[in-house]
Amino acid sequence: MTEKTKDSAKLDSKRVYSGRIINVDVDRVRFPNGKEGELEIVRHPGASAVVPFLSDPASDNPQILLLRQYRYAAERYIYEIPAGKLDGNEDPELCARRELREETGMEAETIEHLTTIYTTPGFTDERIHLFMATGVSRGGDATLEHDEFVEPEPTTLSDALHMIATGKIVDSKTVCALLFVAGFRSGL
Repeated sequence: MTEKTKDSAKLDSKRVYSGRIINVDVDRVRFPNGKEGELEIVRHPGASAVVPFLSDPASDNPQILLLRQYRYAAERYIYEIPAGKLDGNEDPELCARRELREETGMEAETIEHLTTIYTTPGFTDERIHLFMATGVSRGGDATLEHDEFVEPEPTTLSDALHMIATGKIVDSKTVCALLFVAGFRSGL
């Protein structure tokens, strides 16, 4: 899944912050050109995100479920797909299923891995595993965390793609996952 090279090497690492979700390290590294320097790296355990299909993905214009969610860092509500942080060594697919259930109260018959992305490799090691869910049905009530303010919004895939094109969807994992499923559906 990942390709590591010997192009650079960590010489030393110092943890400068430990938090509930992230840690921050200052690493002294040898770069591919042999020079040394320091990099601030945000360490994150990774996450999973899932595009829930409410209807058959092979239909002409399938329905999906988006979340309108308040994000303090963005200072507004944004549209996202269900997602959340991996707990310890949690399997990414199990995380996707858990987040779908916790944020929407939905269960999926099938969860299919699409791809794994680095969110911002210039300063963080965070990777998000992207999935699509089919055979989605109500499984219970959502169980949101204290800092989650989520409003489920069913929409069609074509409307979601239009929301990307017009800048209404700006969350990178959501943009990537929706474009991936659109290409996936067309056989790309």
